[in-house]
Amino acid sequence: MQKPIYLDNHSTTPLDPNVFEAMKPYFLEHFGNPSSRHEYGWAAAQAVENARAQVAKLLGCLPKEIIFTSGATEANNLAIRGVLTPEKNHFITGNTEHKSVLEVAKALAKEGQPVTILECDSKGLITLEQVEAALRPNTALISLMFGNNEIGTLHPLEEIGRLAKSKGVLFHTDATQALGHLDVNVNTLNADLVSFSAHKFHGPKGIGALYVRAQNPRVKVRPHALGGTHEMGIRPGTLNVPGIVGLGAACEIAGAELPREVAHTARLRDRLRRAIEASVDGVSLNGPEAPRLPHNLSLTFEGVTTQGLLAGLHRSVALSAGSACTSPMAEASHVLKAIGHDENEARSTLRFGLSRYNTEDEIDRAAAAVIEAVAKARAAGIK
Repeated sequence: MQKPIYLDNHSTTPLDPNVFEAMKPYFLEHFGNPSSRHEYGWAAAQAVENARAQVAKLLGCLPKEIIFTSGATEANNLAIRGVLTPEKNHFITGNTEHKSVLEVAKALAKEGQPVTILECDSKGLITLEQVEAALRPNTALISLMFGNNEIGTLHPLEEIGRLAKSKGVLFHTDATQALGHLDVNVNTLNADLVSFSAHKFHGPKGIGALYVRAQNPRVKVRPHALGGTHEMGIRPGTLNVPGIVGLGAACEIAGAELPREVAHTARLRDRLRRAIEASVDGVSLNGPEAPRLPHNLSLTFEGVTTQGLLAGLHRSVALSAGSACTSPMAEASHVLKAIGHDENEARSTLRFGLSRYNTEDEIDRAAAAVIEAVAKARAAGIK
């Protein structure tokens, strides 16, 4: 039986075989603890530093500015909580951020910290003017994601980064959905902190990193756990050497493949949208026409539910309604609600995430399956 076509690449991506090959020796041969002072440890430590350089090259930063974490969720928590001080404690973010940012914001507010959550427009966009109006003398950090994980929106981050720098405010972006799919350069962005996960661009799960600016300004991040001096004293614990090697390899491949990948996924995304809209009435695009993440397509289908569509598609196309971190929950997408969808509209949406491995044939077959599933659901009155 043929496997479903995989279009859930915002949740996770298939591991690049070359990444797997790079990781294998660090499970079986070079298994030492990189903190150990002997041959096995030195080999592991060298691999970690090689990977740190690979990651830094993709981001346009110094290797010493890369702190390895378990993923973007940990990196987001570390970035936000790690830079607030009693004197500068105001935090600004947006209402379409990933839960690993919004839940931190809510927790900070409960603790009595000043928090501003900006409201986006109908395309999911937060403007420079909104950010500027929210600034206070005690603002410590602005955090806005690079590309939205559900609707693909790209905020004007370069302008926001320049504003933050001019006001002496730190700027953080969660680049989880952008790294490996768009050019993410910390200096172009004027970013002080950047979070990401390897498994969103064909690396392994369970590894990510936080970029922490070392100069102009030097950003000081307090550790959120204690127990060692690993990772410049910011993130203690024995390093996940195979995962780190995999992250480095994924970054190197992403840098080489980026122009081709952007063109490929954007072309397939547009092909998928055209095919569906040509045969299905009552379809609306979520997020802007452009600019948007090249590998993202979010569509709302009038008169059917996501649950009904996914039930009809599970044998032919693997996709989801929204974030994998919240999809098992009964609550409708906070992102779709933020852009003005009511409960029914938010529950009638599919998110398509494409990758370098998808083909035109897969896109054509996926479009046909979606068209058929919508027609059957509407004919049967499935809600």
